[in-house]
Amino acid sequence: MASEFVRSDGQITRCVSLLVMLAFWAAADAAAQNARFTTGPVLAADEAVQAVAVWHGSVYAISNSRIGRYDVETGERLALWEGPLTHLNSGIVIDDTLYAAHSNYPGVPMVSSIEMFDPETLTHLGSHALGIGHGSATWIDRRRGMWWVGFANYDGRGGTPGRSTEWTNIVVYDRHFRRVGGWVYPEEVTSRFEGRSNSGAAFGPDDRLYATGHDATEVYVMEIPDLGATLRLAEIIPFPGEGQGVAWDVSKDMLWGLKRSERVLVGARIHR
Repeated sequence: MASEFVRSDGQITRCVSLLVMLAFWAAADAAAQNARFTTGPVLAADEAVQAVAVWHGSVYAISNSRIGRYDVETGERLALWEGPLTHLNSGIVIDDTLYAAHSNYPGVPMVSSIEMFDPETLTHLGSHALGIGHGSATWIDRRRGMWWVGFANYDGRGGTPGRSTEWTNIVVYDRHFRRVGGWVYPEEVTSRFEGRSNSGAAFGPDDRLYATGHDATEVYVMEIPDLGATLRLAEIIPFPGEGQGVAWDVSKDMLWGLKRSERVLVGARIHR
């Protein structure tokens, strides 16, 4: 924002309305810091172990090798898929296809793939192998035409020697799954994973990344910086889910998660 004013000597100068801009940014940051979640729908689902996805009035409970589709209003299970997969994780429905991250956890070396399903019938449609490289794929999302895939690295069980939780990273792919970029989490986030890793993440309606750990009842809101390769932690918001995969229903400003200890899916509305 720029303005013009006339100096006492008659010369016209231009200045940036810095105070106005600073006030605007301060108000935006204050609103963000006051964000909170309130618990909405809670659905019992036997497959509520690893992650959740949403689509057209349905929610999907994802376990290692099973996916259940449930009606949000009635809680009725509408479809079920079971198959020979090892460790399914976060899913997202895009262009009438359910994409789910998959890995061979706790196998080493870590091997990952993206599995595709029909969101109505849960028929398996295909697979894109990612092979060995970055860790165990735990979530997938699409932003501005690019695929974003989170790769977990662990201390101890399931981890690669020499690569601890700090190696957790995000790879950005083009539509053909060719790598075009990558990001890491700041230390103040990886330290809260407590030896485990980033189990889920999804871009919210504000274009920020809402990430989760393995067990903690909180969400890490990340912003993409203008410089460097480390995401910026904007805020940490208490969340009624217990880590694991999450999914946005942007039409309702609702983030879905799960409580594996109770085998339930939990929808939480965000208030800013």
